[in-house]
Amino acid sequence: MDDIFVGGGGEGYGTPQPLLRKYANRHGLIAGATGTGKTVTLQILAESFSARGVPVFLADVKGDLSGLASAGRADFKLHEAFTKRAATIGFTDYAYDAFPVTFWDLFGQNGHPVRTTLAEMGPLLVSRLLDATEAQEGIINIAFRLADEQGLPLLDLKDLQALLVWVGENGDALSLRYGNVSRASIGAIQRRLLVLENQGGAQLFGEPALELSDIMRTDPDGRGRINILDAGTLMSSPKLYATFLLWLLSELFEELPEVGDPDKPKLVFFFDEAHLLFEDAPKALVDKVEQVARLIRSKGVGVYFITQDPDDVPEDILGQLGNRIQHALRAFTARDQKALARAAQTYRSNPRFDTEDAIREVGVGEAVTSLLADKGVPGVVERTLIRPPSAQLGPISQAVRREVMDTSPIAGKYEAVRDRESAFEILSARADKAAAEAAEAEAEEEAAAEAEREYRAARRYTGQQVKRSTSRRSSSLDSLGEAMTKAVIKELGGTTGRRLVRGILGGLFRGR
Repeated sequence: MDDIFVGGGGEGYGTPQPLLRKYANRHGLIAGATGTGKTVTLQILAESFSARGVPVFLADVKGDLSGLASAGRADFKLHEAFTKRAATIGFTDYAYDAFPVTFWDLFGQNGHPVRTTLAEMGPLLVSRLLDATEAQEGIINIAFRLADEQGLPLLDLKDLQALLVWVGENGDALSLRYGNVSRASIGAIQRRLLVLENQGGAQLFGEPALELSDIMRTDPDGRGRINILDAGTLMSSPKLYATFLLWLLSELFEELPEVGDPDKPKLVFFFDEAHLLFEDAPKALVDKVEQVARLIRSKGVGVYFITQDPDDVPEDILGQLGNRIQHALRAFTARDQKALARAAQTYRSNPRFDTEDAIREVGVGEAVTSLLADKGVPGVVERTLIRPPSAQLGPISQAVRREVMDTSPIAGKYEAVRDRESAFEILSARADKAAAEAAEAEAEEEAAAEAEREYRAARRYTGQQVKRSTSRRSSSLDSLGEAMTKAVIKELGGTTGRRLVRGILGGLFRGR
């Protein structure tokens, strides 16, 4: 049970292909055209890691992976094909089995709610989520800086919306320190926040926030829990999907301690539809992702990207993916043929066959594989028959899903939303106080004006000269016209010592 049996060969195929457990945190790639077997490969890897005590996190884009919670059945239509495949490749201990699963769902319908706070996500990822321009990203960074310095917790969308209103109202004073604060840019950000809210993104932000320990659990029998994020609805908002998974990856990087080269990963993270992460992403963000991918393996985390075409992954990141399972690529156009040739060139060649031809010709459930061998050296490319899954192939029923959720070790922990005092409430209280002070000042001004009118009338009646007094009026105007500006300047000057520390992707370090 040390190494993971990915597949083997029959006539015309290569030797058995093990994924060495001690190199599983060297990351990997599962690629191939639609319908070539990527989902089944993802399933058998998740099963194998779980059986070896390694927790897994993956996104279920099509709903098929929920079957991991139920054992396969002998009456399944592919049972005969599965047992024949197992015998062909020498998978002698093949048996059906169910695995410990925790279901998650940003919308709280098909899994436990999963949330983070805006402060923990940070300005870089929030800007990516909103597809912000450079000017808008600058405003978002100002807002986060003010929140950190002034102790304004940014937990959910209404906190950021309220803070942006405050920034706009005090733009002149803030511009002296941070540069131009454009109301037009603030308005554009507010509109994008409204769109995000309409797409259901508001449910991602709030408390209780996800605790990383809850996705790194093992069961009493020693198997790692498989965390399945329901992504069927989420995929209608691809930037929300990609940003959430990238945030989770960055949290793992920031929070986990260095472990060097463990004998097995502490967690394996599967990033399905990986092209969404890099599509239209600014270079600065891609560089950050590359840095995280390069360093996170020392935290014991293996990251596996799943995509149709290896070209979807930037070259600098692709070079760090040591374990590769390449299903068939179709080459119908000149562009497809170039992509196929580039994919073939990334493998260590095998004199028995042409890699480019093999990638084009392998059938469903077959792959071209290159897995790290001893001393972390890339293995020679082989044509491989992928082993059959032990869990149910295809989705489970809603009744079974509900039963799994009800008996989950975290059942009830995240379901109820906690809305503690945060930026929205603090700023609302400040606004109410300012309004009360303004009303009081206005009443004082009106009383002073009335007293002055009465005094002038009395003097006219007695024929005496009246000298106009403006001291009280000046005091009232000062309180009305300068109170907010003075408050802003005072706060900016006295809170820089409370600046909080943010990580590589701008997320807030927890507990700091």
